[in-house]
Amino acid sequence: MSDFSVKPVLTGDRALLRPFTEADAAVMKEIIEDPEVIRFTDETSEEFSLERLRSWYGSRSEQPDRLDLAVTDRATGELVGEVVLYEWDPKARSCIFRTLIGPRGRGRGLGTEATRLIVGYGFEQLGLHRIQLEVYGHNHRALRVYEKAGFVVEGVRREADLRGGQWVDWVVMAVLDREWASHQGRPGVNAPAPTAR
Repeated sequence: MSDFSVKPVLTGDRALLRPFTEADAAVMKEIIEDPEVIRFTDETSEEFSLERLRSWYGSRSEQPDRLDLAVTDRATGELVGEVVLYEWDPKARSCIFRTLIGPRGRGRGLGTEATRLIVGYGFEQLGLHRIQLEVYGHNHRALRVYEKAGFVVEGVRREADLRGGQWVDWVVMAVLDREWASHQGRPGVNAPAPTAR
């Protein structure tokens, strides 16, 4: 079992995941400030200045306990979001996953592929046993992405957060190493087709 000190480049058909640099801060600031990103991420009262984001993204490669990768469009190199494995528990061989995709990356399969790439890396290269996430129950796009990548709903933390004057649920999802081994992030697709005899 490795830690997260290696920051790989992971390449798919549409998405390429790469380590962050300070130069990514300006685009990530735009993405973090996107109204849909704000709506579906945990509200914070903190202000994210460009200087603070430069420091944050510039230091991601030095973190052995988490893996933050930039999601880029493989065809154009455009930065569209991030994927993160964090809260690594070496004893349980588990961690938490989160992602955010900005407006220019939505609706093109980049988020689904980026999720499959980093989760596959976690299981196949790092030897993780379990990867968990929490998502707002009203974030239907993200729920679809996670289900397509093989995450299974384990429970709902009902009315666990107050957002815009409304109580919202958190949905807890996870995928296990043996599940990943059977479907490679494509549940229901990898079953061999019956052959005629």
